[in-house]
Amino acid sequence: MTYKSGRHFLQIPGPSNVPDRILRAMDRPTIDHRGPEFAELGKSVLSGIKQIFKTDNPVVIYPASGTGAWEAALVNTLCSGDRVLMYETGQFATLWHGMTKKLGLEAEFIAGDWRHGVDAGAIGRRLAEDSAHEIKAVCVVHHETSTGVTSDIASVRRAIDAAGHPALLLVDTISGLGSVDFRTDEWGVDVAITCSQKGLMMPPGLSFNAISPKALEASRRATLPRSYWGWDEMLQHNANGYFPYSPATNLLYGLKEAIAMLLEEGLDNVFARHARFSEATRRAVRAWGLEVLSLVPSEHSNVLTTVLVPEGHSADGLRQVILDNFDMSLGTGLNKLQDRAFRIGHLGDFNDLSLLGTLAGVEMGLAIAGVPHSKGGVQAAIDYLAETAPQTQSRDKAA
Repeated sequence: MTYKSGRHFLQIPGPSNVPDRILRAMDRPTIDHRGPEFAELGKSVLSGIKQIFKTDNPVVIYPASGTGAWEAALVNTLCSGDRVLMYETGQFATLWHGMTKKLGLEAEFIAGDWRHGVDAGAIGRRLAEDSAHEIKAVCVVHHETSTGVTSDIASVRRAIDAAGHPALLLVDTISGLGSVDFRTDEWGVDVAITCSQKGLMMPPGLSFNAISPKALEASRRATLPRSYWGWDEMLQHNANGYFPYSPATNLLYGLKEAIAMLLEEGLDNVFARHARFSEATRRAVRAWGLEVLSLVPSEHSNVLTTVLVPEGHSADGLRQVILDNFDMSLGTGLNKLQDRAFRIGHLGDFNDLSLLGTLAGVEMGLAIAGVPHSKGGVQAAIDYLAETAPQTQSRDKAA
């Protein structure tokens, strides 16, 4: 392979770029996972991650991908043949729906168009019809990575409560947590699901369930087979900072540093930074004359932007041109969006110049690939970023 100078721009919507602080934190000898030093590490990350989930309740950590956390949420709370209500927001909602069927659950899937978030009203109406309370859980995706659409989880909880329904609320916030606001306890989420390689800025390999008391009580009645995913044994060991099987020790070092970095910046500042980059990206897309997939402004993702290419042009061809010429990876269109859209990730360890380099690569790629567009997208982003730059004192003035 020919050497390419400079860094690779990894601008997919996860895994996100891993900052040096986290890489250095993981670059340590593996320690005895039954010893006292590990117990301190375990207690630190198990306590710290609660602040990111905004919960006072337990969070369990698995050596797994987000898919594992999906399964853990289901098998710990439900019984074979239970009915669950889901909403089609995109590819990941669709995949989660597929998992429920494999596990022997009866899943109702409310159809969506992949351009809007969850319709809380539709969920509320269906629950109101369920007078026998056959539906045991509502499963929704907070932030749909395939489409760049964010759903209003608080409104889903209000719909469940207004229907007077006892169903659990299970929420996938895999690409949301750590990048956009998520309030597990305040929104009444019974199981919140995420993984390490998105807003937590880490490599893949850790997944999480934040568990409400109601979900924990349901787990005592649940009969779906579980061993590796069982909360009971996990929580028993976690009480002392340990795990029931060999943990991903070096990833936990990284998690400790990731939590410290998020809290050091301040979660509200992290969320504001992501919102600012998201708006700058959409302004660039509009200036190019292209279309953002998400249709409702209040649902626009602050983590990624999914962009439709004009009819007759290949999104995958554009991505290849950009990779070949500028060593930058963009997210592919998934399922219904295959070759119709590309995804620009703007999450995690990311700043103004990172975004402008990303958008410059896209604009140059559009020109080389012959995709119809107008010039000036990067300039539109520059103008917005300059107007909204956080005001900071210089070192000299501060001194």
